[in-house]
Amino acid sequence: MGKHENVKVWEKYDVEGDDLERKQRTCPRCGDGVFLADHGDRLTCGSCGFSEIKEEQ
Repeated sequence: MGKHENVKVWEKYDVEGDDLERKQRTCPRCGDGVFLADHGDRLTCGSCGFSEIKEEQ
């Protein structure tokens, strides 16, 4: 087995009736299906390297 854990894809979606809702943000460059990883202070895409700094609330 590789160094990464198995991804539980079903935990990233909510299904209500016929509607599908994503729980995490998707990458604006890669499109639907590629989620941004939450690193606490920033969001990053593992595929293309896109990063976005979170603003303090």
